Amino acid sequence: MNGSVLNQSDCPEVVVPNPVFFTIGAVSFAENFLVVVAVIRNRNLHSPMYCFICSLAAFHTIASLTKTLENLMIVFADVGHLNKKGSSETTLDDAIDSLLCMSFLGSFFSILAIAVDRYITIFHALQYHNIMTMQRTGAILGIIWTVCGGLGVLMILFFDFKLIMICFVILFFISLVIICSLYVYMFMLARIHARKIAALPVGGRNNHHQQRWGSNMRGAQTVTILFGTLVVCWSPFFFHLVIIMVCPMNPYCECYRSLFQLHVALLTSHALFDPAIYAFRIAELRHTLRKMLLCSDWKLCSLASEAD
Repeated sequence: MNGSVLNQSDCPEVVVPNPVFFTIGAVSFAENFLVVVAVIRNRNLHSPMYCFICSLAAFHTIASLTKTLENLMIVFADVGHLNKKGSSETTLDDAIDSLLCMSFLGSFFSILAIAVDRYITIFHALQYHNIMTMQRTGAILGIIWTVCGGLGVLMILFFDFKLIMICFVILFFISLVIICSLYVYMFMLARIHARKIAALPVGGRNNHHQQRWGSNMRGAQTVTILFGTLVVCWSPFFFHLVIIMVCPMNPYCECYRSLFQLHVALLTSHALFDPAIYAFRIAELRHTLRKMLLCSDWKLCSLASEAD
């Protein structure tokens, strides 16, 4: 942005210190890597929902690593050890940006997959194991990773074209509408089902069914929290992209754009919150993580996780 607009806006750019980004990257990498290892090690977690959670954590792990590498490049460039316009540096930066785009898209589609899985679990419980087989789960994950990888490359190669940015924003908002509609429908049906259970006489209620229903609804609430966290962390960044397209030269819009680094920090911090939500809301995963962290013998720890 040219200097006249910056002066006209009277909004200095908000700079987030590099140590903040390094801290977010290091902590989120450790958290998400632990989740990936926990799901792989514990056979009790080898189910479709946990596979999607593992995929989400893997995307977060990639985002944490690549963002940390990008910040290292910025630090080295600022002190003169890297040439910002060098061909190798530009190629590496494009590769990092592609991985970041891939991981951000993958996080979103993984949460969408978890939401659909929870919907099937709640309202098609008897057919769930026929619908969500591990083979079909693997195919879904393969599609997610392939599509997100391809989109990540395309978005960086053609990001100078306004159409790519428009498609990126539209994709985000369409996905938001789909997930919101799914949740509204899910909880409307859940409310109707709860009323039917409450209307039954005490002797006619199936306690096992009620417990399973309560467990499934808790899982749906967990995904709702994940989705709400994603919206809070991502919305400012996408609103930033909308402002770039709608009013790139407006001084009032420039005031919002001056918060870009803050928006990026909020976007990357999304990877911090998700593992904490899993650990707090999902007992099986929480127990596995506790054993991994507190048990000194790794093999013994794995056997204990499988036995429980």
